[in-house]
Amino acid sequence: MSLKVYNTLIGKKEEFIPIKEGKVGMYVCGPTVYDTSHIGHARSVVVFDTIFRWLTKLGFDVRYVRNFTDVDDKIIKKSNQTGQDCSVITEKYIDEFHNEMDALNVLRPVVEPKATENIPHIIDFIQMLIDRGKAYHVDGGDVYFSIDSFKTYGKLSGRNPDDMRAGARIAVDEKKKNPLDFTLWKPAKPDEPFWESPWGEGRPGWHIECSAMSYEYLGESFDIHGGGKDLIFPHHENEIAQSEAVFGVQFVKYWIHNGFVDINNEKMSKSLGNFTMIKEVLAAYSPEVIRMFLLSNHYRSPIDYSEDSMREISLGLDRIYAFLERLENAGVKVDASQKGELWKEFSLAMNDDFNSAKALGLIFESVKKGNRLLDETGDTPKDDILKTLVLFYNDIKAIAHILGIFLLSPSSYFKFKKDKGMTAMAIDPSEIEDLIQQRAKARKNKNFSRADEIRDLLQAKNITLEDGPEGTTWRFE
Repeated sequence: MSLKVYNTLIGKKEEFIPIKEGKVGMYVCGPTVYDTSHIGHARSVVVFDTIFRWLTKLGFDVRYVRNFTDVDDKIIKKSNQTGQDCSVITEKYIDEFHNEMDALNVLRPVVEPKATENIPHIIDFIQMLIDRGKAYHVDGGDVYFSIDSFKTYGKLSGRNPDDMRAGARIAVDEKKKNPLDFTLWKPAKPDEPFWESPWGEGRPGWHIECSAMSYEYLGESFDIHGGGKDLIFPHHENEIAQSEAVFGVQFVKYWIHNGFVDINNEKMSKSLGNFTMIKEVLAAYSPEVIRMFLLSNHYRSPIDYSEDSMREISLGLDRIYAFLERLENAGVKVDASQKGELWKEFSLAMNDDFNSAKALGLIFESVKKGNRLLDETGDTPKDDILKTLVLFYNDIKAIAHILGIFLLSPSSYFKFKKDKGMTAMAIDPSEIEDLIQQRAKARKNKNFSRADEIRDLLQAKNITLEDGPEGTTWRFE
Protein backbone atom coordinates (compact mmCIF):
# COMPACT_ATOMS: atom_id res chain seq x y z
CA MET A 1 0.00 0.00 0.00
CA SER A 2 1.35 3.41 -0.96
CA LEU A 3 1.41 6.27 1.54
CA LYS A 4 -1.70 8.43 1.63
CA VAL A 5 -1.88 11.76 3.45
CA TYR A 6 -4.70 14.15 4.22
CA ASN A 7 -4.03 17.40 2.39
CA THR A 8 -5.70 20.43 3.98
CA LEU A 9 -5.47 22.22 0.63
CA ILE A 10 -7.91 19.82 -1.06
CA GLY A 11 -9.72 18.56 2.05
CA LYS A 12 -9.12 14.84 1.50
CA LYS A 13 -6.53 12.09 1.47
CA GLU A 14 -4.39 11.54 -1.59
CA GLU A 15 -1.40 9.45 -2.57
CA PHE A 16 1.91 10.92 -1.48
CA ILE A 17 4.20 11.46 -4.47
CA PRO A 18 7.13 13.79 -3.72
CA ILE A 19 8.21 16.47 -6.16
CA LYS A 20 11.64 14.85 -6.54
CA GLU A 21 11.75 11.07 -6.53
CA GLY A 22 13.24 9.69 -3.33
CA LYS A 23 13.52 13.10 -1.63
CA VAL A 24 11.14 14.97 0.68
CA GLY A 25 11.28 18.61 1.75
CA MET A 26 9.31 19.25 4.96
CA TYR A 27 8.89 22.56 6.80
CA VAL A 28 7.11 22.78 10.15
CA CYS A 29 6.39 26.01 11.99
CA GLY A 30 8.23 26.02 15.30
CA PRO A 31 7.65 27.98 18.51
CA THR A 32 7.90 31.68 19.24
CA VAL A 33 10.49 31.54 21.98
CA TYR A 34 9.30 34.03 24.58
CA ASP A 35 8.07 31.59 27.25
CA THR A 36 7.98 27.97 28.35
CA SER A 37 6.40 25.57 25.84
CA HIS A 38 3.05 23.95 26.59
CA ILE A 39 1.58 20.53 25.85
CA GLY A 40 0.04 21.82 22.60
CA HIS A 41 3.51 22.64 21.29
CA ALA A 42 4.63 19.14 22.27
CA ARG A 43 1.85 17.52 20.28
CA SER A 44 2.83 19.25 17.05
CA VAL A 45 6.51 18.45 17.55
CA VAL A 46 5.89 14.77 18.40
CA VAL A 47 3.44 14.33 15.50
CA PHE A 48 5.85 15.68 12.92
CA ASP A 49 8.78 13.86 14.51
CA THR A 50 6.83 10.61 13.99
CA ILE A 51 6.02 11.60 10.39
CA PHE A 52 9.73 12.37 9.85
CA ARG A 53 10.67 8.95 11.24
CA TRP A 54 8.13 7.11 9.05
CA LEU A 55 9.10 8.93 5.85
CA THR A 56 12.73 8.09 6.57
CA LYS A 57 11.81 4.44 7.22
CA LEU A 58 10.04 4.36 3.84
CA GLY A 59 13.40 5.21 2.27
CA PHE A 60 12.97 8.91 1.57
CA ASP A 61 15.84 11.34 2.03
CA VAL A 62 13.99 13.86 4.21
CA ARG A 63 15.22 17.43 4.62
CA TYR A 64 13.25 18.50 7.68
CA VAL A 65 13.22 22.19 8.61
CA ARG A 66 11.62 23.62 11.77
CA ASN A 67 12.13 27.29 12.59
CA PHE A 68 12.34 29.40 15.73
CA THR A 69 10.60 32.78 15.74
CA ASP A 70 13.02 34.80 17.84
CA VAL A 71 11.87 38.35 17.06
CA ASP A 72 8.28 39.20 17.94
CA ASP A 73 6.10 41.62 19.91
CA LYS A 74 5.82 39.13 22.82
CA ILE A 75 9.58 38.75 23.02
CA ILE A 76 10.08 42.52 22.99
CA LYS A 77 7.42 42.97 25.67
CA LYS A 78 9.15 40.42 27.90
CA SER A 79 12.49 42.15 27.30
CA ASN A 80 11.02 45.47 28.40
CA GLN A 81 9.45 43.87 31.48
CA THR A 82 12.57 42.03 32.61
CA GLY A 83 15.32 44.33 31.39
CA GLN A 84 16.97 41.39 29.64
CA ASP A 85 18.15 41.56 26.05
CA CYS A 86 15.83 39.80 23.58
CA SER A 87 18.60 37.38 22.61
CA VAL A 88 19.07 36.32 26.24
CA ILE A 89 15.36 35.54 26.52
CA THR A 90 15.14 33.64 23.23
CA GLU A 91 18.27 31.56 23.85
CA LYS A 92 16.96 30.59 27.28
CA TYR A 93 13.69 29.29 25.85
CA ILE A 94 15.35 27.63 22.86
CA ASP A 95 17.57 25.69 25.27
CA GLU A 96 14.56 24.81 27.40
CA PHE A 97 12.61 23.70 24.34
CA HIS A 98 15.50 21.48 23.18
CA ASN A 99 15.87 19.91 26.63
CA GLU A 100 12.16 19.11 26.82
CA MET A 101 11.98 17.72 23.30
CA ASP A 102 15.11 15.64 23.92
CA ALA A 103 13.36 14.20 26.98
CA LEU A 104 10.42 13.26 24.74
CA ASN A 105 12.84 11.47 22.40
CA VAL A 106 12.26 13.93 19.56
CA LEU A 107 14.87 13.84 16.81
CA ARG A 108 16.39 17.17 15.85
CA PRO A 109 15.36 18.48 12.42
CA VAL A 110 17.99 18.72 9.70
CA VAL A 111 17.85 22.53 9.90
CA GLU A 112 16.56 24.78 12.72
CA PRO A 113 16.77 28.33 11.38
CA LYS A 114 16.15 31.40 13.51
CA ALA A 115 14.40 34.44 12.08
CA THR A 116 17.12 36.81 13.35
CA GLU A 117 19.80 34.83 11.51
CA ASN A 118 17.90 35.12 8.23
CA ILE A 119 17.08 38.84 8.09
CA PRO A 120 19.01 39.38 4.78
CA HIS A 121 16.97 36.57 3.16
CA ILE A 122 13.75 38.09 4.51
CA ILE A 123 14.65 41.57 3.18
CA ASP A 124 15.49 40.12 -0.25
CA PHE A 125 12.15 38.28 -0.30
CA ILE A 126 10.20 41.44 0.55
CA GLN A 127 12.05 43.33 -2.17
CA MET A 128 11.07 40.68 -4.73
CA LEU A 129 7.42 41.13 -3.72
CA ILE A 130 7.67 44.90 -4.14
CA ASP A 131 9.42 44.51 -7.51
CA ARG A 132 6.57 42.28 -8.75
CA GLY A 133 3.88 44.69 -7.60
CA LYS A 134 2.64 42.33 -4.88
CA ALA A 135 3.66 44.52 -1.95
CA TYR A 136 4.05 48.24 -1.30
CA HIS A 137 6.04 50.55 0.94
CA VAL A 138 4.32 53.49 2.65
CA ASP A 139 5.58 56.59 4.42
CA GLY A 140 6.83 55.73 7.88
CA GLY A 141 8.60 52.54 6.85
CA ASP A 142 5.80 49.94 6.77
CA VAL A 143 5.65 47.39 3.96
CA TYR A 144 2.39 45.56 3.28
CA PHE A 145 1.39 42.63 1.12
CA SER A 146 -1.47 43.49 -1.25
CA ILE A 147 -4.00 40.65 -1.13
CA ASP A 148 -5.80 42.16 -4.15
CA SER A 149 -2.69 41.25 -6.16
CA PHE A 150 -3.11 37.54 -5.36
CA LYS A 151 -6.37 36.31 -6.85
CA THR A 152 -6.48 32.91 -5.12
CA TYR A 153 -6.07 34.28 -1.58
CA GLY A 154 -8.09 32.11 0.81
CA LYS A 155 -7.68 28.78 -1.02
CA LEU A 156 -6.16 26.95 1.96
CA SER A 157 -8.64 28.10 4.60
CA GLY A 158 -11.65 28.35 2.26
CA ARG A 159 -12.19 32.00 3.19
CA ASN A 160 -13.35 34.62 0.72
CA PRO A 161 -11.61 38.03 1.05
CA ASP A 162 -14.81 39.86 0.09
CA ASP A 163 -16.73 38.09 2.85
CA MET A 164 -13.96 38.80 5.34
CA ARG A 165 -13.95 42.47 4.40
CA ALA A 166 -17.72 42.71 4.76
CA GLY A 167 -18.00 40.82 8.03
CA ALA A 168 -14.85 41.80 9.88
CA ARG A 169 -14.33 44.59 12.35
CA ILE A 170 -10.97 45.88 11.16
CA ALA A 171 -9.33 48.92 12.67
CA VAL A 172 -9.01 51.66 10.07
CA ASP A 173 -5.45 52.06 8.83
CA GLU A 174 -5.27 54.78 6.21
CA LYS A 175 -1.85 53.56 5.08
CA LYS A 176 -3.26 50.29 3.72
CA LYS A 177 -4.79 49.97 0.27
CA ASN A 178 -7.03 47.19 1.56
CA PRO A 179 -7.84 46.72 5.26
CA LEU A 180 -6.94 43.02 4.91
CA ASP A 181 -3.40 43.72 3.65
CA PHE A 182 -0.85 42.34 6.13
CA THR A 183 2.53 43.50 7.37
CA LEU A 184 5.80 42.35 5.83
CA TRP A 185 8.10 44.91 7.47
CA LYS A 186 7.42 47.23 10.39
CA PRO A 187 9.43 50.34 11.35
CA ALA A 188 11.42 50.29 14.57
CA LYS A 189 10.02 51.86 17.71
CA PRO A 190 12.22 53.23 20.49
CA ASP A 191 14.03 50.55 22.53
CA GLU A 192 13.17 47.79 20.05
CA PRO A 193 15.61 45.58 18.11
CA PHE A 194 15.95 46.63 14.48
CA TRP A 195 17.81 45.93 11.26
CA GLU A 196 18.73 48.20 8.37
CA SER A 197 16.61 47.80 5.24
CA PRO A 198 15.74 49.68 2.04
CA TRP A 199 12.67 50.96 3.92
CA GLY A 200 14.50 52.15 7.00
CA GLU A 201 15.29 50.59 10.36
CA GLY A 202 12.80 47.95 11.39
CA ARG A 203 12.02 44.26 11.71
CA PRO A 204 10.06 41.64 9.76
CA GLY A 205 6.45 40.67 10.25
CA TRP A 206 5.69 37.13 11.39
CA HIS A 207 4.35 35.62 8.16
CA ILE A 208 7.22 36.61 5.90
CA GLU A 209 9.90 34.79 7.89
CA CYS A 210 8.57 31.32 7.03
CA SER A 211 8.24 32.10 3.32
CA ALA A 212 11.80 33.43 3.23
CA MET A 213 13.35 30.62 5.28
CA SER A 214 11.50 27.79 3.53
CA TYR A 215 12.73 29.22 0.21
CA GLU A 216 16.29 29.48 1.53
CA TYR A 217 16.43 25.90 2.84
CA LEU A 218 13.94 24.01 0.62
CA GLY A 219 13.48 26.06 -2.55
CA GLU A 220 10.53 27.60 -4.40
CA SER A 221 8.37 24.47 -3.99
CA PHE A 222 8.54 21.62 -1.50
CA ASP A 223 6.51 18.64 -0.42
CA ILE A 224 5.12 19.05 3.12
CA HIS A 225 4.31 22.08 5.24
CA GLY A 226 3.00 21.36 8.73
CA GLY A 227 1.82 22.90 11.95
CA GLY A 228 -1.20 23.17 14.21
CA LYS A 229 -4.67 23.82 12.83
CA ASP A 230 -4.58 27.29 14.36
CA LEU A 231 -1.94 28.24 11.78
CA ILE A 232 -4.12 27.57 8.72
CA PHE A 233 -5.41 31.15 8.84
CA PRO A 234 -3.91 33.62 8.64
CA HIS A 235 -0.31 32.37 8.90
CA HIS A 236 -0.23 29.58 6.31
CA GLU A 237 -2.69 31.37 4.05
CA ASN A 238 -0.35 34.35 4.02
CA GLU A 239 2.68 32.18 3.38
CA ILE A 240 1.01 30.80 0.26
CA ALA A 241 0.20 34.30 -0.98
CA GLN A 242 3.74 35.56 -0.42
CA SER A 243 5.57 32.60 -1.92
CA GLU A 244 3.33 31.97 -4.92
CA ALA A 245 3.16 35.71 -5.66
CA VAL A 246 6.95 35.78 -5.97
CA PHE A 247 7.64 32.57 -7.87
CA GLY A 248 4.39 31.85 -9.71
CA VAL A 249 4.53 28.13 -8.86
CA GLN A 250 2.78 25.97 -6.28
CA PHE A 251 4.37 26.68 -2.90
CA VAL A 252 3.59 23.42 -1.06
CA LYS A 253 2.19 20.15 -2.40
CA TYR A 254 0.81 18.70 0.86
CA TRP A 255 -0.43 20.73 3.83
CA ILE A 256 -0.62 18.72 7.09
CA HIS A 257 -2.18 20.15 10.26
CA ASN A 258 -2.48 18.56 13.70
CA GLY A 259 -5.45 18.97 16.03
CA PHE A 260 -5.53 20.77 19.36
CA VAL A 261 -4.89 19.55 22.90
CA ASP A 262 -7.83 20.24 25.22
CA ILE A 263 -7.50 20.30 29.00
CA ASN A 264 -10.23 18.44 30.90
CA ASN A 265 -12.55 18.82 27.89
CA GLU A 266 -11.97 22.57 27.62
CA LYS A 267 -9.95 24.47 25.04
CA MET A 268 -6.52 25.37 26.37
CA SER A 269 -6.34 29.15 26.65
CA LYS A 270 -4.80 31.86 28.78
CA SER A 271 -8.25 33.29 29.55
CA LEU A 272 -9.24 30.00 31.21
CA GLY A 273 -5.89 29.75 33.01
CA ASN A 274 -5.48 26.12 31.96
CA PHE A 275 -2.23 26.28 30.01
CA THR A 276 -0.33 23.09 30.86
CA MET A 277 3.42 23.37 30.43
CA ILE A 278 5.56 20.50 29.18
CA LYS A 279 7.88 20.69 32.17
CA GLU A 280 4.89 20.23 34.50
CA VAL A 281 3.81 17.11 32.63
CA LEU A 282 7.38 15.76 32.59
CA ALA A 283 7.49 16.15 36.37
CA ALA A 284 4.37 13.99 36.74
CA TYR A 285 4.76 11.30 34.06
CA SER A 286 7.40 9.29 32.29
CA PRO A 287 8.41 10.87 28.94
CA GLU A 288 7.27 7.75 27.10
CA VAL A 289 3.82 8.05 28.68
CA ILE A 290 3.57 11.63 27.43
CA ARG A 291 4.70 10.68 23.94
CA MET A 292 2.27 7.75 23.84
CA PHE A 293 -0.56 10.05 24.98
CA LEU A 294 0.22 12.53 22.19
CA LEU A 295 0.06 9.71 19.61
CA SER A 296 -3.00 7.97 21.07
CA ASN A 297 -5.48 9.88 18.88
CA HIS A 298 -5.18 10.43 15.16
CA TYR A 299 -3.05 13.52 14.66
CA ARG A 300 -5.88 15.46 12.97
CA SER A 301 -8.30 14.86 15.86
CA PRO A 302 -8.35 16.80 19.13
CA ILE A 303 -6.98 15.06 22.19
CA ASP A 304 -7.98 15.67 25.81
CA TYR A 305 -5.36 15.94 28.53
CA SER A 306 -6.57 14.98 32.01
CA GLU A 307 -5.39 12.94 34.98
CA ASP A 308 -7.73 10.13 33.94
CA SER A 309 -6.47 10.02 30.35
CA MET A 310 -2.84 10.10 31.46
CA ARG A 311 -3.43 7.36 34.03
CA GLU A 312 -5.04 5.21 31.35
CA ILE A 313 -2.10 5.76 29.00
CA SER A 314 0.38 5.07 31.81
CA LEU A 315 -1.31 1.77 32.59
CA GLY A 316 -1.37 0.85 28.92
CA LEU A 317 2.37 1.46 28.63
CA ASP A 318 2.92 -0.53 31.83
CA ARG A 319 1.02 -3.40 30.21
CA ILE A 320 3.25 -3.35 27.12
CA TYR A 321 6.45 -3.26 29.15
CA ALA A 322 5.14 -6.04 31.42
CA PHE A 323 4.63 -8.16 28.29
CA LEU A 324 8.14 -7.39 27.05
CA GLU A 325 9.45 -8.41 30.48
CA ARG A 326 7.56 -11.72 30.25
CA LEU A 327 9.11 -12.33 26.84
CA GLU A 328 12.59 -11.71 28.23
CA ASN A 329 11.93 -14.01 31.19
CA ALA A 330 10.77 -16.71 28.77
CA GLY A 331 14.07 -16.44 26.90
CA VAL A 332 12.62 -14.74 23.80
CA LYS A 333 15.27 -12.73 21.94
CA VAL A 334 14.97 -10.16 19.14
CA ASP A 335 15.83 -11.29 15.62
CA ALA A 336 15.74 -8.08 13.59
CA SER A 337 15.92 -9.99 10.31
CA GLN A 338 12.34 -11.21 10.72
CA LYS A 339 9.08 -9.26 10.62
CA GLY A 340 5.61 -10.53 11.38
CA GLU A 341 1.98 -9.63 10.81
CA LEU A 342 2.05 -6.88 13.41
CA TRP A 343 4.66 -4.96 11.40
CA LYS A 344 2.63 -5.41 8.22
CA GLU A 345 -0.54 -4.13 9.88
CA PHE A 346 1.39 -1.30 11.53
CA SER A 347 2.78 -0.27 8.14
CA LEU A 348 -0.72 -0.20 6.66
CA ALA A 349 -1.89 2.03 9.52
CA MET A 350 1.03 4.45 9.13
CA ASN A 351 0.59 4.54 5.36
CA ASP A 352 -3.03 5.55 5.93
CA ASP A 353 -2.30 9.18 6.90
CA PHE A 354 0.09 8.30 9.73
CA ASN A 355 -2.59 6.64 11.87
CA SER A 356 -0.64 6.20 15.11
CA ALA A 357 -3.85 5.64 17.09
CA LYS A 358 -4.68 2.52 15.06
CA ALA A 359 -1.03 1.45 15.27
CA LEU A 360 -1.15 1.54 19.08
CA GLY A 361 -4.38 -0.45 19.05
CA LEU A 362 -2.65 -3.15 17.00
CA ILE A 363 0.14 -3.34 19.55
CA PHE A 364 -2.32 -3.85 22.41
CA GLU A 365 -4.05 -6.62 20.44
CA SER A 366 -0.69 -8.35 19.96
CA VAL A 367 0.17 -7.97 23.65
CA LYS A 368 -3.15 -9.61 24.54
CA LYS A 369 -2.48 -12.51 22.15
CA GLY A 370 1.10 -12.87 23.36
CA ASN A 371 0.08 -12.96 27.01
CA ARG A 372 -2.48 -15.64 26.21
CA LEU A 373 0.19 -17.76 24.54
CA LEU A 374 2.49 -17.33 27.53
CA ASP A 375 -0.36 -18.22 29.88
CA GLU A 376 -0.89 -21.46 27.95
CA THR A 377 2.74 -22.52 27.64
CA GLY A 378 4.37 -21.12 30.77
CA ASP A 379 8.02 -20.13 30.93
CA THR A 380 9.22 -22.61 28.30
CA PRO A 381 7.18 -21.99 25.13
CA LYS A 382 7.29 -24.67 22.42
CA ASP A 383 9.08 -24.00 19.14
CA ASP A 384 6.01 -22.96 17.10
CA ILE A 385 4.77 -20.64 19.85
CA LEU A 386 8.30 -19.36 20.45
CA LYS A 387 8.50 -18.37 16.78
CA THR A 388 5.27 -16.38 17.09
CA LEU A 389 6.53 -14.64 20.24
CA VAL A 390 9.83 -13.78 18.55
CA LEU A 391 7.90 -12.09 15.74
CA PHE A 392 5.83 -10.12 18.28
CA TYR A 393 9.04 -9.02 19.99
CA ASN A 394 10.73 -8.11 16.69
CA ASP A 395 7.77 -6.09 15.49
CA ILE A 396 7.26 -4.15 18.72
CA LYS A 397 10.95 -3.24 18.82
CA ALA A 398 10.86 -2.12 15.16
CA ILE A 399 7.72 -0.06 15.83
CA ALA A 400 9.45 1.49 18.84
CA HIS A 401 11.88 3.33 16.59
CA ILE A 402 9.00 4.87 14.61
CA LEU A 403 6.75 5.89 17.50
CA GLY A 404 9.67 6.77 19.79
CA ILE A 405 8.31 4.65 22.66
CA PHE A 406 9.01 1.13 24.10
CA LEU A 407 12.72 1.92 23.62
CA LEU A 408 13.82 1.15 27.20
CA SER A 409 14.43 -2.22 28.76
CA PRO A 410 11.48 -3.22 30.98
CA SER A 411 13.69 -3.11 34.09
CA SER A 412 14.87 0.42 33.22
CA TYR A 413 11.32 1.60 32.56
CA PHE A 414 9.89 0.30 35.83
CA LYS A 415 12.94 1.47 37.80
CA PHE A 416 12.55 4.98 36.35
CA LYS A 417 8.89 5.09 37.40
CA LYS A 418 9.68 3.78 40.87
CA ASP A 419 12.57 6.20 41.39
CA LYS A 420 10.39 9.12 40.30
CA GLY A 421 7.46 8.00 42.42
CA MET A 422 5.32 7.58 39.29
CA THR A 423 3.92 4.11 40.00
CA ALA A 424 0.21 4.41 39.27
CA MET A 425 -0.83 1.43 41.43
CA ALA A 426 0.19 -0.47 44.52
CA ILE A 427 1.32 -3.48 42.48
CA ASP A 428 3.82 -3.88 39.66
CA PRO A 429 2.31 -4.75 36.23
CA SER A 430 4.62 -7.76 35.96
CA GLU A 431 3.13 -9.06 39.22
CA ILE A 432 -0.36 -8.64 37.76
CA GLU A 433 0.59 -10.68 34.69
CA ASP A 434 2.13 -13.36 36.93
CA LEU A 435 -1.02 -13.56 39.03
CA ILE A 436 -3.17 -13.78 35.89
CA GLN A 437 -0.99 -16.68 34.73
CA GLN A 438 -1.38 -18.39 38.12
CA ARG A 439 -5.15 -17.89 37.96
CA ALA A 440 -5.30 -19.39 34.46
CA LYS A 441 -3.46 -22.50 35.71
CA ALA A 442 -5.75 -22.72 38.73
CA ARG A 443 -8.85 -22.58 36.53
CA LYS A 444 -7.37 -25.19 34.18
CA ASN A 445 -6.83 -27.47 37.19
CA LYS A 446 -10.38 -26.71 38.42
CA ASN A 447 -8.97 -25.03 41.52
CA PHE A 448 -11.65 -22.37 41.45
CA SER A 449 -11.15 -21.25 45.03
CA ARG A 450 -7.55 -20.25 44.21
CA ALA A 451 -8.72 -18.53 41.00
CA ASP A 452 -11.29 -16.55 42.99
CA GLU A 453 -8.70 -15.72 45.62
CA ILE A 454 -6.42 -14.19 42.97
CA ARG A 455 -9.28 -12.21 41.45
CA ASP A 456 -10.23 -10.88 44.92
CA LEU A 457 -6.61 -10.01 45.66
CA LEU A 458 -6.38 -7.92 42.50
CA GLN A 459 -9.81 -6.40 43.05
CA ALA A 460 -8.64 -5.17 46.45
CA LYS A 461 -5.93 -3.28 44.64
CA ASN A 462 -8.51 -1.81 42.21
CA ILE A 463 -7.46 -4.14 39.37
CA THR A 464 -10.43 -5.53 37.42
CA LEU A 465 -10.01 -8.71 35.34
CA GLU A 466 -11.98 -9.32 32.16
CA ASP A 467 -12.10 -12.86 30.72
CA GLY A 468 -12.62 -13.24 27.00
CA PRO A 469 -12.11 -15.75 24.17
CA GLU A 470 -8.56 -14.47 23.64
CA GLY A 471 -7.57 -14.59 27.31
CA THR A 472 -7.72 -12.35 30.36
CA THR A 473 -7.11 -8.61 30.29
CA TRP A 474 -6.96 -6.17 33.18
CA ARG A 475 -7.63 -2.53 33.84
CA PHE A 476 -7.18 -0.18 36.77
CA GLU A 477 -10.38 1.17 38.29
